[in-house]
Amino acid sequence: MASNATAKCPPPMKATSNGVFQEDDPLHFALPLVIVQICLVVFLTRVLAYLLRPLRQPRVIAEIIGGVLLGPSALGRNHKYLDAIFPPRSLTVLDTLANLGLLFFLFLVGLELDPKGLRRTGKKALSIALGGIGLPFALGVGTSFLLRATISKGVSQGPFLVFMGVALSITAFPVLARILAELKLLTTDVGRMAMSAAAVNDVAAWILLALAIALSGTGGSAIVSLWVFLCGFGFIALCIFVCPPIFKWIARRCPRGEPVDEIYICATLVAILAAGFVTDTIGIHALFGAFVLGVLVPKEGAFAEALVEKVEDLVSGLFLPLYFVSSGLKTNVATIQGAQSWGLLVLVIFTACSGKIVGTILVSLCCKVPFKEALTLGFLMNTKGLVELIVLNIGKDRGVLNDQTFAIMVLMALFTTFITTPVHTHIPTLINLMEASRGRGKRGGLRVYAMHLMELSERSSAILMVHKARNNGLPFWSKGQNSDANQIVVAFEAFQHLSQVSIRPTTAISPISSMHEDICTSADRKRVAMIILPYHKHQRLDGHLETTRADLRYVNRRVLEHSPCSVGILIDRGLGGKSHISASNVDYTVTALFFGGHDDREALSYGALMAEHTGINLNAIRFVVDAKLVGESVQLEINDQHGPEVTPDEEFLAEFKQKVSQDGSIKYEEIVVSNAAETVDAINKYNRCNLFVIGRMPEGQLVAALNKKTECPELGPIGNLLISPEFKTTASVLVVQQYRSQLTGDSLASLKDDCTTEEEYDSQ
Repeated sequence: MASNATAKCPPPMKATSNGVFQEDDPLHFALPLVIVQICLVVFLTRVLAYLLRPLRQPRVIAEIIGGVLLGPSALGRNHKYLDAIFPPRSLTVLDTLANLGLLFFLFLVGLELDPKGLRRTGKKALSIALGGIGLPFALGVGTSFLLRATISKGVSQGPFLVFMGVALSITAFPVLARILAELKLLTTDVGRMAMSAAAVNDVAAWILLALAIALSGTGGSAIVSLWVFLCGFGFIALCIFVCPPIFKWIARRCPRGEPVDEIYICATLVAILAAGFVTDTIGIHALFGAFVLGVLVPKEGAFAEALVEKVEDLVSGLFLPLYFVSSGLKTNVATIQGAQSWGLLVLVIFTACSGKIVGTILVSLCCKVPFKEALTLGFLMNTKGLVELIVLNIGKDRGVLNDQTFAIMVLMALFTTFITTPVHTHIPTLINLMEASRGRGKRGGLRVYAMHLMELSERSSAILMVHKARNNGLPFWSKGQNSDANQIVVAFEAFQHLSQVSIRPTTAISPISSMHEDICTSADRKRVAMIILPYHKHQRLDGHLETTRADLRYVNRRVLEHSPCSVGILIDRGLGGKSHISASNVDYTVTALFFGGHDDREALSYGALMAEHTGINLNAIRFVVDAKLVGESVQLEINDQHGPEVTPDEEFLAEFKQKVSQDGSIKYEEIVVSNAAETVDAINKYNRCNLFVIGRMPEGQLVAALNKKTECPELGPIGNLLISPEFKTTASVLVVQQYRSQLTGDSLASLKDDCTTEEEYDSQ
């Protein structure tokens, strides 16, 4: 009977299981299965990102490769694995979650595009953008004829031509922003031009993609495609008139330095989903609605930053990797078989690279851009990435790209991307240290360049990079009040208005591995006298110090080694409490310990500068070795007929003592000690001060006795003594190193200690 031959569809998956004890397999239920899928995807992509880190590849490369490996090209060849972890019944849930995450990601991409910047785009950048689109688009159309005649027979010609043209001409704006920031090219002439051209390219590509989607509809009528396209433009026009006033009203109600009201964030997220629903109903794609909404959100202010902060981690950490797996499950490299298919792969890669690079170079040269910069622009504009995958997936879902063509295009996107290649400080203590360091307080007498260091990590969005990185990727020092403010910068600017210190705040965005270069280069350009760095540990409630950022220690060591000026490391134990102390209320006791050497002389000089402040008293303590312990050779030298030789320390102290006699806020004392134990006991008597100022690598016989294996060699022997649990004090410590063109001896060796090397940091 006919009814007996009817095949039964598998039942839909239930959400949750009753547990293994009731003989339910969790992998047969939607929720536990999607949890396993997410964990597997995140684990694999993070491992691949770690392995690709030496090649300095963006994480998108690891995610694309991870998606391909999990699909039928590699692990998916084992059908038991594929049926257990990625059964066909689960793919609807997986694709839904992936596209939901992609919806919010496209909102962030739109948030990174500044319409004002597009209007300010010069003719040169606009010409380069058009050249970078035109030639590869034409080559993509030409290649599509060859593909339709070989491996893509039967596909609809119009949509296929447009999809191939867009796929070969698109530039991944977010990936390009990250690469430029890592290479410190973000606001060089080349970087600015590349970003402007990429933004124009991005908008043009989305318009062309909307056209391709409209043409690829299943209605089969040109009138239907026209209606889809016109309704899409109508939606954009409506959003342009309605959304900006609302977003601006919200932005005005979100002042900097205060948390953004949750209702505004929630309303925006709902609006993103609603916009996606409208464009999906029109027949374009839900992603377009989210993208348009992101473009219209004001880029400046706390509201945009709060949106990025709330959305980015969840989207980029969990949902986006799912989209790559969804793409990977559709990518079967095994379909590329035979000389013809592999030849077409090489042709597509060559066409994609040469079209983009050559087109950009030719137009750049016509615009009188030097050849070297034109070549750099060509490679930068060739950046592909997630946006490319979105185009390809839409084409695959619409039936425009078959399995073999899809696999070839995914490998092309992977190849072209492959070849292109915040550390908060303890603000109150730093501000109180500035107040203490201003000397006699003449207006403008002390100028502070306050640098807020932010790590350029995988989660750093392009909006942060574009709006806060300046001047060849190096910090841009604000001369006025309209700086790129965040809570850190606002604190420094507020202090400037309340004090007699001139402050120039900035935000520097760098990878940890090159953060010291930003610090040292900025210090050299501004000819600063001293760099103050935060220690990599903070004080717990019980008084012990625990590591806050282990990688900050690496930065400090590199700054100490390469600095163009003197350096201080501040161990914060709450100098002045948790708030700024006004000048009239400052009442500090500073203790400077002097043993001898370059660093001790610098530390004592800094202490004398602080003592010029009316609210600060300085105890200058010099440690002298008991004369009974000094060898006969020294006595003979003193009694030599030529007279005693005056050391740099003695000459410095002679001038310092003369200053002490004229300044009642400085107390100078010499303490005679015989051994290390007596030295420690003597230092303990001054543990009730507010701040210790010491040299990093003091010199002399006493120090040699103290210089044993220490926890943090970069702080030197006295610094390690003052931070040890055995030394009971609430005083902060400033460890000072005097500038020398080349560190030698113990000063250099202490920075090469094995306990924290660059390789160890990279493995963290």
